Amino acid sequence: VSLLVIGSDDKGPMLYQVDPSGSYWPWKACAIGKNMVNAKTFLEKRYNDDIELEDAIHTAILTLKEGFEGQISETNIEIALVNNDKTFRVLTAAEVLDYLGELE
Repeated sequence: VSLLVIGSDDKGPMLYQVDPSGSYWPWKACAIGKNMVNAKTFLEKRYNDDIELEDAIHTAILTLKEGFEGQISETNIEIALVNNDKTFRVLTAAEVLDYLGELE
């Protein structure tokens, strides 16, 4: 059991995995839950420090598809962004649908 927490500080966007004991680990890309090992392996192969936002979103969706049961759609996933200007934004269903369409 873990929780992924995102936020932003003066160093930019940050991602942490937190477990129930309070221990936490910083990540550049991470997956938790069912098929987490396969998802982390997938992310390790595809992520790099110079990844563009569009590629990062595509990578996130492809990672979800790897372990997803059933059909992935704009109604059963959410995508959120934390930008360097410290803003948090959840993509609309229409935006998610556009990204899904780009991967087909």
